[in-house]
Amino acid sequence: MNRKETGQENEDKAAAYLAERGFQLLERNFRCRQGEVDLIGCHNNCLVFVEVKYRKNLLSGAPEEAVNERKQLKICAVSDYYRVSHPREGTMQVRYDVVAICDDKVIWYQNAFPYQRKNNRCSW
Repeated sequence: MNRKETGQENEDKAAAYLAERGFQLLERNFRCRQGEVDLIGCHNNCLVFVEVKYRKNLLSGAPEEAVNERKQLKICAVSDYYRVSHPREGTMQVRYDVVAICDDKVIWYQNAFPYQRKNNRCSW
């Protein structure tokens, strides 16, 4: 299985895991000029942007550690664009989550990081 197939399989696993816990999926692999977000959905009256990270084992670190500040900035920039281009969801409270998958263990980090914007300017 190549990286793309592995990523798709784990995003499927994360989406199913979240759905079982009341997450309503709106978008998968939303892309724009600013970057890409794995999953976008609604949970507990919040618009949620989810980054899914997988590791085969912990030898190269925990999966959630890969969502560094640079990645967080990209996700926030994509969320800005998404909210402007989807006015109905754009007024909802926003949350940034991470789903970490290592082997067969799934951990959902709700509110994993705060909103941040580089240089206090719009990203588009």
